[in-house]
Amino acid sequence: MQQKIIILDFGSQYTQLIARRVRELNVYCEIHPYNKKGVIDDSVVGVILSGSPSSVRDENAPQVDLSNIKGKLPLLGVCYGAQYLAHNFGGEVGRSDAREYGRAMLTKVRGENSLIKDVSECSQVWMSHGDTIVKLPDNYVIIASTEDVPVAAYHIEGEQTWGIQFHPEVYHSTEGTLILKHFLVDICGCRQDWTAASYVETSVRELKEKLGDDKVLLGLSGGVDSSVAAMLLHRAIGGNLVCIFVDMGLLRKDEFESVMESYQGMGLNVIGVRAGDKFLADLRGVTDPERKRKIIGRDFIEVFDAEAIKLKDIKWLAQGTIYPDVIESISSGGPSVTIKSHHNVGGLPEKMNLKIVEPLRLLFKDEVRRIGRELEVPEKILSRHPFPGPGLGIRILGEVTAERVRILQEADKIFIDGLREWDLYNKVWQAGVMLLPVQSVGVMGDERTYESCVALRAVASTDGMTADWVHLPYEFLAKVSNDIINKVRGINRVVYDISSKPPATIEWE
Repeated sequence: MQQKIIILDFGSQYTQLIARRVRELNVYCEIHPYNKKGVIDDSVVGVILSGSPSSVRDENAPQVDLSNIKGKLPLLGVCYGAQYLAHNFGGEVGRSDAREYGRAMLTKVRGENSLIKDVSECSQVWMSHGDTIVKLPDNYVIIASTEDVPVAAYHIEGEQTWGIQFHPEVYHSTEGTLILKHFLVDICGCRQDWTAASYVETSVRELKEKLGDDKVLLGLSGGVDSSVAAMLLHRAIGGNLVCIFVDMGLLRKDEFESVMESYQGMGLNVIGVRAGDKFLADLRGVTDPERKRKIIGRDFIEVFDAEAIKLKDIKWLAQGTIYPDVIESISSGGPSVTIKSHHNVGGLPEKMNLKIVEPLRLLFKDEVRRIGRELEVPEKILSRHPFPGPGLGIRILGEVTAERVRILQEADKIFIDGLREWDLYNKVWQAGVMLLPVQSVGVMGDERTYESCVALRAVASTDGMTADWVHLPYEFLAKVSNDIINKVRGINRVVYDISSKPPATIEWE
């Protein structure tokens, strides 16, 4: 039986990061809303209570039933979780006189305690709370403090229950991983056997049992998630997997051909569909960003559907849903915004009476890449930057025409090829070129020009929720700008976007 850690989510911005840190220690874990019933079974070896934007003193503070957990399974409360365990079992939590947000140093570390053994005196931790534990219940023992917070960590005597007011999962808690490892390995007895190889072996076996001899349909995008999902399914059911790759006419230059070649080299059964004329015709005269997105999404579904209905005996539709999508849809605050219909082929499962299979739904993005390497997916696919579902349609500000697509594809190719040549591509999370709906005066030779302007965009991020602009070398920017202006007919000005997210988004539309 696969050992499991359960993380009960009270809505903290760091909950997913806790899960990622646990999994980096090769321990399988799942995130569930704090109020979900029936999540504890024989496979669960420990429970973590997350932080929360709420205060335990609030009238409507989240309340969790711990009757079958506390004192029966190893339990670790983090921030709100720690305050909850104190406040609801005889202690007291109040507003902090000196609120701690950011770095703090541990003091009075009781290194003999199994949770914090080998943790250094003055170890740096990350605080994020406005409340503090004023009084602990009688059988709670302080095992670490900071200068301003007497109860930074505690242990309940006679129980495998701990509380810490700091966040061990964030990078700034320098020995946070060590603390989590103590909880997972020394206290919970986790075997650390959840690896890419074990995941592939287990998933292939389960997919074979689930799908049998049924045929499965998958829409490929050329990106990491759909490609890895395809290879995992291919490993399980071979030729019973049929893939469709739609060229909307809004891909990067020559991308359709190169991706199709990669897929065929991977042994996949892929149907390539060129549908650029339809997309461009339907986008004619449209300048509103949201209308463009809806038209592209609608056309994609129509093209996909037209190809899918030609196929016989398809029983399942596979999707590249990953764990953050799943978590968002079951968050403690209620259902999140629906995943974009352009990425999941909305309406098709019902229309064709198909069942859904999501082979990556338990994985984070970095884990998907590790699984892909285990499956020998080409690195040029695994290392690809995220690319928007609507493609270049939302990187062309204003009307999308065949000529404007050509101009952007040429400029984009120079930029992306340049990042690769200068060994910068893998140091950037996402990059692209935006074609602006403005023209500017320029001079080429002795002639006056009045041509388009493009903006280069390159950001560093981990998940796209926040992003910082990348400080690319001036020499590189100068070379790319010069090449674009000299080689792409229709462009006479190049600018570099130095906006971070927030407040700016990564894409311009």
